[in-house]
Amino acid sequence: MPTVNRFADLHTEIAEWRREIHANPELGFDVYRTADMVARKLRAFGVDEVVTGIGKTGVVGVIHGKRTDSGRVVGMRADMDALPIVEATGLPYASQAEGKMHACGHDGHTAMLLGAAKSLCETRNFNGTAVVIFQPAEEYGGGAEAMVNDGLMERFGIQEVYGMHNMPNLPVGEFAIRPGSIMAATDPFTIEIEGVGGHASAPQSCIDTTLIGAHMVTALQSIVSRAVAPLESAVVSVTSFHTDGDAFNIIPQTIRMKGAVRTLDPRVRGLIKEQMGRIVEHTATAFGARAVLNHQPGGPVTRNTEAETSFAADVAAEVVGESRVNRNTLPLLGSEDFADMLNARPGAFMFIGNGSTASLHHPRFDFNDEAIPFGCSYWTKIAERAMPVA
Repeated sequence: MPTVNRFADLHTEIAEWRREIHANPELGFDVYRTADMVARKLRAFGVDEVVTGIGKTGVVGVIHGKRTDSGRVVGMRADMDALPIVEATGLPYASQAEGKMHACGHDGHTAMLLGAAKSLCETRNFNGTAVVIFQPAEEYGGGAEAMVNDGLMERFGIQEVYGMHNMPNLPVGEFAIRPGSIMAATDPFTIEIEGVGGHASAPQSCIDTTLIGAHMVTALQSIVSRAVAPLESAVVSVTSFHTDGDAFNIIPQTIRMKGAVRTLDPRVRGLIKEQMGRIVEHTATAFGARAVLNHQPGGPVTRNTEAETSFAADVAAEVVGESRVNRNTLPLLGSEDFADMLNARPGAFMFIGNGSTASLHHPRFDFNDEAIPFGCSYWTKIAERAMPVA
């Protein structure tokens, strides 16, 4: 594993970058400090062109190979943003920003792509152009779409694009991928129910919105078990239930619910939206209330293209060996806004092992620095194998 060994030598330096990012988490598009750090390092590495402000706070680096007459241009993307979570790791480099932490490993993703950029600038052992993409606002979506809408693909001539995410409980030094749908579309929704409020001692004079909401939650949960085929995957989750009062003796006039739908198939996505509309309307009507469903189209399915998935798996196998690459991992119902980049260009989204750590979005999660040499090697070989010199 010569490339892995090369990054083993750089491991301490790259881990220090990662820990600096971890200690200074930023949310959404407000990743100014992180973006500035990324841009400064790219310039110091000798990246040929560094562009900031793509998709509000995204950073793009352009690295030319020894030759560029192949005309090939390959994009590689990492995300930079953190989560609004209070960190509970107790680590020396724990978050210094109250209520914010890198609980999803984006600090590691950014550091690994920076490490690969440093190496690619030093060796330039490829015929074409490598474009390193550092994206804001992945956690709540919008960052990838903003960069694409800002002309990311056209401006830099990107022909194919690759993304990667760490996976807890997948051993360090292993990779997992699949062709087709690998992560879900996520559609947030809100429901507002208006009944007739009043005194809790006289429910006969009221239209009880809490009772109606409870019936709706139960019915919504039945969509997946009774309207979606057993071999198809979907999740409907009501995650918030709020009334307009907070007293023991008041039946509330209104309640508001929030949640999300996750699907892997466009047909199932449409079916669930239709079923939700019927349930909300008719449940409210049955009790004499009024209800409004706002079903918002969220991020699309993350769908890997066949040829690029096979290529990415081959690259990973070159890094760690075929036995440590799962080429047909099960899809996840988590979402990933890299889907917007895959909708713009062919490409593939890969998982890299993070070992036995807390789950993603947990206050004790920490990216495993032992994964760094494997991730950096994967990125470097993506450029070298997609655009060989000879």
